[in-house]
Amino acid sequence: MNAGVEKYRLFSSMPEGKAIVTLAIPTVISQIITVIYNMADTFFVGQLGNPDQVAAATLAMPLFMFMTALANLFGIGGASLISRCLGANEREKALHCSSFCVWTAVAAAFLYGISLVVFLPTLLPILGANGGTWKYSSEYIFWAIGVGAVPTVLNPELAHLIRAEGYSKQASFGVAFGGILNMGLDPLFIFVFRMEIMGAAIATMLSNAAALVYFLCFIHKIRNVSTITVSLKLYTLKDHIPDEVLAVGLPSFIISMMATISNTVLNKIISTYSNEAVAGMGIAKKIDLLSFAIAQGMTQGTLPLIGYNYTSGNRKRMMSVIRTLFFDCLAISIAGMATLLLTAAPITRLFIDNVEAVRYGRTFLRIICLACPTTAVNFFVITVFQATGKKVQPIVLSLLRKGTVDIPLMFLFDRLMGISGIAWATPAADGIALIVSGALAIPYLKKLRMQQI
Repeated sequence: MNAGVEKYRLFSSMPEGKAIVTLAIPTVISQIITVIYNMADTFFVGQLGNPDQVAAATLAMPLFMFMTALANLFGIGGASLISRCLGANEREKALHCSSFCVWTAVAAAFLYGISLVVFLPTLLPILGANGGTWKYSSEYIFWAIGVGAVPTVLNPELAHLIRAEGYSKQASFGVAFGGILNMGLDPLFIFVFRMEIMGAAIATMLSNAAALVYFLCFIHKIRNVSTITVSLKLYTLKDHIPDEVLAVGLPSFIISMMATISNTVLNKIISTYSNEAVAGMGIAKKIDLLSFAIAQGMTQGTLPLIGYNYTSGNRKRMMSVIRTLFFDCLAISIAGMATLLLTAAPITRLFIDNVEAVRYGRTFLRIICLACPTTAVNFFVITVFQATGKKVQPIVLSLLRKGTVDIPLMFLFDRLMGISGIAWATPAADGIALIVSGALAIPYLKKLRMQQI
């Protein structure tokens, strides 16, 4: 079957459940692999048995999350606009949109990487680095983020964009390719070349660069039938493209940006206890990202499907997709929470042979994973608003999840319950966000249901 006909069938007439699986499963797999290869650095560095190096990788996590924020800003914002343009048969606008997203992201990532290198000595104390982690944090941040900023931002962004046209498998393969390569290079650079944490950073940078080459080759291959382009000639600030991209992508940017702020504060507070506590929290956060990635992958993968049917006017099909997605997200997130609760101790021990770090990591993981179902539902609601072009509601929900409510809760619970209270701020803040999500989503979904044709 012709690829264009198959893509049209996927968005417009394929049974909803099958369409969701077709788009979401590859996205989920790529998200999981992304988390696994992010965990790989922590895992292999942890095999060195040095909590200071694991803590250093943990302290760098907020800086990585900001790159995710940039990728989501232009990737999810662009994917939403492209899918709606295709639904409205506006291919020329979709071409300009993809060029705008790619080259603006390149500029932003380049400036970010340069800025980190220049201001690194000032940043490290803010992140919570001390005498034991300063050198390791500097090496890791310089190579993985300072040098690797552009490919690290472009990989997930390009995956979002080509997924908007139905190339979900190819998008997932590109992300998976980089992840698998990183898992292979980590032990080579860390142990064989004896570069320790700096080796992990260089492996991450090289893996992202290789994945970027794959995406560029694939875009070149489909250039005659696709609206995804890296042509600078098509770059424009006209036709309200920047406004529409940034407005829809802003909530996802805010989610990651506020998570960056939240994790910076979290690391800063925990670093007052010990480097073992920082290492334990870093391990717990990385493991919990698996359930987070599944929820994010399911919703992001289905976003183009919702957006296409919203713009084309097929509200009945759109509502069926939304219902199926909600129950799938809820069921899988509950299963993920149960799994992490039961396996927290043995999983944490896999990462590091340090009794105190394992004790902290086990406790933190059992608390943090309680937020899995609420996180999944919050992501689902944000995605529905994004896919239908809404701007205010996703921003409000994004601000509530991380970096606002949870920060005062960290300080309050730390004072009331000690170090374990810091972890309890995560499920508490997500629970508050869930209440607001319901208040915003229920009347909006009723409105959409009345528009079914």
